[in-house]
Amino acid sequence: MTDIAEWQGGVGRNWATEWERTDRSFAGLTPGLLDAIAGEPGLRIVDVGCGAGEIALAVAAARPDAHVTGVDVSPELVTAARERGEDIANVRFLLADATLWADPHGAPELYVSRHGVMFFPDPPVAFGHLAKVAAPGARFVFSCFRASAENEWAVEIAKLLPPPAPAGGQPFPPGPFAFADPDHVQRCMTGWQDFAFTAVDYDYIAGAGRDPVADALAFFARIGPTALAIRTLPESAKASFMAKLEALVRSRLVGGKVSFRAAAWLVTATVDHHSG
Repeated sequence: MTDIAEWQGGVGRNWATEWERTDRSFAGLTPGLLDAIAGEPGLRIVDVGCGAGEIALAVAAARPDAHVTGVDVSPELVTAARERGEDIANVRFLLADATLWADPHGAPELYVSRHGVMFFPDPPVAFGHLAKVAAPGARFVFSCFRASAENEWAVEIAKLLPPPAPAGGQPFPPGPFAFADPDHVQRCMTGWQDFAFTAVDYDYIAGAGRDPVADALAFFARIGPTALAIRTLPESAKASFMAKLEALVRSRLVGGKVSFRAAAWLVTATVDHHSG
């Protein structure tokens, strides 16, 4: 479970350092998300939880007349996004919490996000705010993981890790699989209606290049639940864990890439300013 403080700290720093690998891990999903975004109108566009900026930059390039804003809580990720987008005039990246922020230049007509909305501490409040400050008829397009059981990388890595700590009674615990259930997503999205869920299966690329196995091990050591395990396991258990992880990674090496089957939703919705 990853909360906002972790994104503002070490987790955000790791994702900023590893943005090339994380973009690669989503390479099988991103074109479908961008196609879904391309089918929606809007010239004032906000990328919620923009990370290192790949989606915002692609949308800005595809819509030169649009004003695209990427918003993230991680200073390091915002810095990385700004560096990548310094030559693109119609995109900006802001260090802000999108669930509290409002654009003084005009109401968003389209929200987008690649796996950036599953970490809200209180999703109904967060989505309610996004709806409140949106333009009439605004649309939302985002991706999120489906159930962990449908994501091979999560299933296989979980077998190597201690059982996760309980969520502590939180009604909406944040995390990578927090939005796996469409009914739960709809309950979370206060102020939104006309939901549609499209299932996308893709290859989650963890390693490539000259030494794909070493590349995948370096990736997992910085990103996701494996990174947490490496940081927190007692020294006496780390060598055994790393040996098992390397064996798993080698077993997924095909055609010069280490890949796992992954499963996501593409979700669309329309703002409902008449609800409540």
